[in-house]
Amino acid sequence: MVINRRGFLAGTAGGLATTGLLATPALAGPAASSAPAGGGRIDRRAVVSRHDVVRTASDPQVPVQVGNGGFAFGADITGLQTFVPFATMSDWGWHSDALPPGERPENFTGVEWETHGRMVRYPMEDPAHPELSSWLRANPHRINLGRVGLLLRRADGSAVTEADLTDRHQRLDLWTGTLHSEFTVDGARVSVRTCVHPELDALAVRIASPLVADGRLGVFLDFPYANGKDKFSAPYVGIWDQPEAHSTELHRRGEHAATITHRLDDTGYAVGLAWRADADVSPVDGQPHRYLVTAGRGQILDLTCLFTPARVDGVPSAEQVAEASARQWPRFWNSGGVIDLSDSRDPRWRELERRIVLGQYTMLVNETGDTPPQESGLANNGWYGKFHLEMLFWHAAHHALWDRWPLVNPMLDSYRQLLPSARETARQQGYAGARWPKMIDPSGRTSPGEINALLIWQQPHPVFFAELDYRAHPTRATLLKWRDVITATADFMASYAFDEGGRYVLGPPLHVVSENTEPRTTVNPAFELSYWRFGLRVAQQWRTRLGMGRDRRWDAVLRGLAPLPVQDGRYVLYEGVENMWTDYNFEHPALSGLYGWLPGDGVDLPTVRATADKIHQVWRFAEGWGWDFPMLAMNAARLGDGERAIEYLLHEQFEFKDTGLPTGGAKVPLPYFPGTGGLLYAVAAMCAGWGTGGPGHAPGFPANGRWTVRWEGLRPAI
Repeated sequence: MVINRRGFLAGTAGGLATTGLLATPALAGPAASSAPAGGGRIDRRAVVSRHDVVRTASDPQVPVQVGNGGFAFGADITGLQTFVPFATMSDWGWHSDALPPGERPENFTGVEWETHGRMVRYPMEDPAHPELSSWLRANPHRINLGRVGLLLRRADGSAVTEADLTDRHQRLDLWTGTLHSEFTVDGARVSVRTCVHPELDALAVRIASPLVADGRLGVFLDFPYANGKDKFSAPYVGIWDQPEAHSTELHRRGEHAATITHRLDDTGYAVGLAWRADADVSPVDGQPHRYLVTAGRGQILDLTCLFTPARVDGVPSAEQVAEASARQWPRFWNSGGVIDLSDSRDPRWRELERRIVLGQYTMLVNETGDTPPQESGLANNGWYGKFHLEMLFWHAAHHALWDRWPLVNPMLDSYRQLLPSARETARQQGYAGARWPKMIDPSGRTSPGEINALLIWQQPHPVFFAELDYRAHPTRATLLKWRDVITATADFMASYAFDEGGRYVLGPPLHVVSENTEPRTTVNPAFELSYWRFGLRVAQQWRTRLGMGRDRRWDAVLRGLAPLPVQDGRYVLYEGVENMWTDYNFEHPALSGLYGWLPGDGVDLPTVRATADKIHQVWRFAEGWGWDFPMLAMNAARLGDGERAIEYLLHEQFEFKDTGLPTGGAKVPLPYFPGTGGLLYAVAAMCAGWGTGGPGHAPGFPANGRWTVRWEGLRPAI
């Protein structure tokens, strides 16, 4: 997978005519928009700005972020990383530890499991190479590119702590993507403006204070080593007490610029610095990898830090970065969809709208780069910073309903880039088509693990994305763009289903969505069966659109696929499961995804309703994950229970911090962005409906007269 850096507002992507983000798009056509209730266009700036983030103190677990989708900077109350070592991360910054002695990646062979009478080799931990298996799982891992903070001194020369700051006030201006921070030290006011360039990985800072001229205020840069041994590095990323393990070097580039190069084993990158004429940079004595920028005259210190894996050819000024941010962010907010709930009489409207607005901001900052994102975006490291393709739906699909295709096309292009390796995986395992991996690195190499090897619910995702794309862009170019990916996906799905004399079954071995069953005995899970039907059905529709005949093998599987398992009038996790509602009523409630997220292939609506009621009664939601609640909300909304949908979206276990960062549940540290993507997808569907649009205006919201939902620019869900 090749990383091609781009700005989050750099126009269309993927060669298709899409809704551009460089100007407010026309919102014409019933499939793309709805006239707001009450008439008149929505004041988008008012919707966005009433949810600006305001703070008076740092939260040591939750940063305020600025960024551009492929690069993000987490700040404390000072607007930088002065007191809290939050991360500066990118979609290109990766590091690998040295291989175990005597090992090479190709030594890994995985494990063979019996699969329907034949042996299949899966990429699980290799007992003959345990250290190599661990290395492959943890490498490469994302890195913290560096810490940028204020060096503050009191009049007596002592270091300032956050407790020494008075009159603290910080506001994240969502409309311009700019962070404004103010505080007082020893009677002197300090103002800090922080922002990131929309197309360059450039952090810009403007500091205004009498302390600048007094030499008591400067900007430090510090560089850590990579902590590749930690599966979760949250909220802080990097090792700060191993200075001998890496190197930095300062290179001056005239009077107003310099470059710091940082090397961690085989990983190297540069930070280009640019400042106003009266500043300078120097190493800090006795502190390896730490540098200080100070100004000798005046009360203004402007600094730009351009992080790049390539040579530094030019660094924009801090003012140029601020102007670019203030110009491009409004173009984003004026593109695609918007939801205004402010006329509602239900007091919960403000919190739901806050989540919607901040969700758009945080997803753009963290997850609109050129590669599929990790669950924690660019805030810190989860699962070593690697991608999970089964999560790509929750990261990316909402952009389709919000009609912002330029943001999602680069991520979806990963399917075409991964196609050769996915074909090879299927071939080696004796299947046709392409078997999509779960946990991968930028090269497409899968990470060893039983769940990674046996999870299957990510297989139909490309068909779902392709169908969203075609509904938005019903052209032959779209059909050709996805043709090979859909064909390979459906070929694998058909060959994976095992023929038991005309009855086709899924598994064993397999891991279900909830990852909480015994894979050697799990067969015919309900969610996967419905998704398999959807994938093969839609793949056949694509053959028809392309002027091709129906594939007979796909049809045979569609006709013969096992029915969704039912016990006592309710769907259950898999065929033959015992004690479903006491032993398996935790983790992801995928049964709610049968109708809501999915359109209901193979389901019976009375059974769906009974299942939804049972889930609501007995599920252990405290053991759930962030995206579970939007999935539950979509199920409730599609069944006509808007009140329950709102309850799920605002569930006490589904929390959004003051900066909009979402919690993921007890098992993962904050943030967990699949929950945000799920919420944005769910509320778009609740506004615009499903298929060709639901009955009436905002069909997924409660019809109790307490909700007034005004929206523009959204598309129906499938």
